[in-house]
Amino acid sequence: MGYSAFRIFKEAVTGHKGWKPVWRKAEPLAEYDIIIIGGGGHGLATAHYLASKFDQKRIAVLEKGWIGGGNVGRNTTIIRSNYMLHENEAFYEFSLKLWEGLEQDVNYNAMVSQRGVLNLYHTDPQRDAYIRRGNAMMLNGADAKLLDAEGVRKMYPFLNFDDARFPIRGGLLQPRGGTVRHDAVAWGYAHAADKRGVDIIENCEVTAFDIQNGKCTGVQTTRGPIGAKKVGVAVAGNSGRVMAMAGMRLPIESHVLQAFVSEGLKPLLDGVITYGAGHFYVSQSDKGGLVFGGDIDGYNSYAQRGNLPVVEDVCEGGMSVMPMIGKARMLRMWGGIMDMSMDGSPIIDKTHIDGLYFNGGWCYGGFKATPASGYSFAHLLATDTYHDTAKAYRLDRFSRGYMIDEKGQGAQPNLH
Repeated sequence: MGYSAFRIFKEAVTGHKGWKPVWRKAEPLAEYDIIIIGGGGHGLATAHYLASKFDQKRIAVLEKGWIGGGNVGRNTTIIRSNYMLHENEAFYEFSLKLWEGLEQDVNYNAMVSQRGVLNLYHTDPQRDAYIRRGNAMMLNGADAKLLDAEGVRKMYPFLNFDDARFPIRGGLLQPRGGTVRHDAVAWGYAHAADKRGVDIIENCEVTAFDIQNGKCTGVQTTRGPIGAKKVGVAVAGNSGRVMAMAGMRLPIESHVLQAFVSEGLKPLLDGVITYGAGHFYVSQSDKGGLVFGGDIDGYNSYAQRGNLPVVEDVCEGGMSVMPMIGKARMLRMWGGIMDMSMDGSPIIDKTHIDGLYFNGGWCYGGFKATPASGYSFAHLLATDTYHDTAKAYRLDRFSRGYMIDEKGQGAQPNLH
């Protein structure tokens, strides 16, 4: 079904009796042209763009749990394209442009809010680094504005400007950055993909790949075998486990990244702030809760929960930059499983197995990359060629020495 202002009015005056499920509960067929393993944001976006932009048919998305139960519904909702390295900046700017037209594209209210993202700086060298980053952003068509301390103070006068150890000297602002309701992204892409005939199959865990003579011909699942001409894997923090079933060992480690929500507060923060003297970022939801997070936990894990040392570290960062939140109560916390690549940048590539494709290694950047990731992966699956913005994200870059080391945000070898 389609959504519109007229439809909302009609349902309101008729007792809301005409609403239908957002997507069908599809039963798996014996064979598809393309199977996407992973019903998160990236997998659903891939299916949507395969059907809508590349005119592909007979597509299925296999999700071991329920739609919206993975990382796409367990993050801090921030979208931005304020990267420095050309390969990443071009890609994330492409993603931000897709975000700007997402709701019209999928006919679903994902609450895209371009309220601005501000990265604070506290030293002269950090300012110089942000100047270089801002220039790189503008060279790739993004927006960037350098603010001094007074410029930041006009926006957020309640910040701790005069801390003797971490004074706020200014910030790099991207006005087009902002937030999106995370689970609505999954629902919107599922709605749009389903409308174009994609089968979304929940509670369907892949247990093995069918590989014969170097070619992937389908998968074994908890709901029976399913054949396919092509199989794409987009399972985030479970990438290592899933690809191991195909005999592949990836340059990826899985870590927990925690997120937090405070009790509801009066409107306070109309944008997104990231602290430059610690790993802390914060925004305020429409319900009033402060949504914030920090660094990953320091050990490998597949558990969607965190630990108290990281809670302490994140709260210390919050108190340092916004001391007045000290009396606010934390309402809830959760963890997502991050697939941390060795250089902090993603992988979108074919594998050495014919018919098997991989999308992963998103580190901290998975949610904001959702539209571009899905579009680029769909481009690869449909055409067997790389999208212009994702040509650098090949799996063999580690052996070729072409790493894209964005701020050293890879896994253990870089120690972040």
